[in-house]
Amino acid sequence: MTGGAGRQMDDDTVRQDLARHEMIRLEALIEKLNDRLAWCAKISVAAKIAIGCGALWFVLALLGLLPFGATAFAGTVAAMLGGVVLLGSNATTWDQTVETLRATEAARAVLIGQIGLRVVGDDTVRTLH
Repeated sequence: MTGGAGRQMDDDTVRQDLARHEMIRLEALIEKLNDRLAWCAKISVAAKIAIGCGALWFVLALLGLLPFGATAFAGTVAAMLGGVVLLGSNATTWDQTVETLRATEAARAVLIGQIGLRVVGDDTVRTLH
């Protein structure tokens, strides 16, 4: 009777399919996390530009090269403080994203190790790693 062997083959196939679906999900998440890191890098640049422009205006106004006004001064302080807050918040998001990305990549590596990879055209299953 081949019932036991057939059932084992079906269980292996189901496990392989589940692992492949999980792999697809993890790879989509990795792509999303990499996109988030790229966005964080852009936000970081924008925050640094805001801080730099505000500081530059302040220095130029103190040197008398730009007119000093209360509205411009308030805007400069707001730009610098907003840039600092944005940079700090973005750094936290960056760190959390990197941590999640590392954990997701580790989970993907475990799944790769569990999948029985076969050489195309070969009837026997051989582990390639």
